[in-house]
Amino acid sequence: MRRRLTARQAIAAVTGDFVEAVAPPGAEIPEDGPLSWSGYADSRARATDRTGEEESVVHGLATVGGYPCVLISFEFGFLGGSLGQRTGDRLEAAYETARSRRLPLVSLIATGGSRMQEGMVALTQLQRVARASSRLRAAGLPQLAVLRDPTTGGGWATLGAGADVILAMPGAQIGFAGSRVRPADADPSAYTAEGQLVTGHIDAVVGTAELPGTLGRWLGALGAAGGDTPLLPAPVPDALSDAGLPATGWDAVGQARSSTRPRAEAYLDAYFDHLLPLSGDRCGGTDPGLLCGFGLRGERPIAYVAQCGTATRPAGYRTAARVIRLADRLGVPVLTLVDTPGAANDAEAERAGAGAAIADAFAAIAEARVPVTTLVIGEGGSGGALALAAPDNTYVTRDSYFSVIAPELAAAILKRSPDAVRVTADQLRLRPQDLVELGIARGIAAPGAPPL
Repeated sequence: MRRRLTARQAIAAVTGDFVEAVAPPGAEIPEDGPLSWSGYADSRARATDRTGEEESVVHGLATVGGYPCVLISFEFGFLGGSLGQRTGDRLEAAYETARSRRLPLVSLIATGGSRMQEGMVALTQLQRVARASSRLRAAGLPQLAVLRDPTTGGGWATLGAGADVILAMPGAQIGFAGSRVRPADADPSAYTAEGQLVTGHIDAVVGTAELPGTLGRWLGALGAAGGDTPLLPAPVPDALSDAGLPATGWDAVGQARSSTRPRAEAYLDAYFDHLLPLSGDRCGGTDPGLLCGFGLRGERPIAYVAQCGTATRPAGYRTAARVIRLADRLGVPVLTLVDTPGAANDAEAERAGAGAAIADAFAAIAEARVPVTTLVIGEGGSGGALALAAPDNTYVTRDSYFSVIAPELAAAILKRSPDAVRVTADQLRLRPQDLVELGIARGIAAPGAPPL
């Protein structure tokens, strides 16, 4: 059996600088709890003798990776890390400390859910946590969760799934249903950290040794955001290709579709010093053709959304909208790299809500108060590309095009012969220089130089 970390061991795994908070007094609770559950007081006493803790949660101020934060850690050995009224008191106090001191909140979670011996009083603690989390979110402060083994029930559905960045320990059991209450024929892989990553519900699986560095980089990216100074747009990336300007529309399409053209991964690696990927739409889907996350350019955090040249799927647009809204809330500028032949339009994409997902991406860009910078690095295919483009701050590379529709499809809709595709491409005025002349793009990025 895998050895579970205690609350104190989990804290020690991420920081050597932790100052525990004094537990808030809270309301007076009868010895056997609000339900007068016979033997509850004895169970608590045995849990304290076994773990050395007075409750299932420890919290206080910490420094992780050189960045201050409020740290919460669950003790699973104390009644299964369950949430009772006293747990709610401590959690609410931790959130309030983070809000009043304007610090990020990091939760190291290991819980089986609400405490049965306190009945509905225990269950309503989830509302307290949700309210406290919402207040912290409204204050523009980040919340990070590390899911230990196990993270189930209301703890997963509030502190865990409600966090901005969700990391998990390898092999951790994660799910709303714990192992004793899920259907007998349930696929066990769906309740693991690795399974939750595949289905887009967490951002990364991180081993114990990597946790301090990973959390530190995230705190550096998210905790350093905001401030009172005017927020500058993300700089336009240098073009990575020395391609010349295309002579014709069809030449532009050919350059954009070239297999040797630099792709999003190369642009992100050249632009950022560190990448902190975010994964999944939190609705059961991922899109490997869309890269999202936060990056550090020097000490400056910038959120990124980058299409990789494939048809973008609904999960991709939902993930992009999630990241853009998080950046907007935290005061981080956004960079989008556009490169797609268009939105996926197969039957599966339609069943997954392609239209609604694209609309949500458009809305996220339109609502953003932080500056958004866009560089079209390849194909700009119709609304599927435009949904991730900044209306007033879009640039293009020489080996890119942007069009209302692909020339082949335009010719087919106009009932033209295949021979007319090249002429149609010219008529669409999709070349980089055309886009600048039309006012769609602000300039053409060049290698190692400001945009033209």
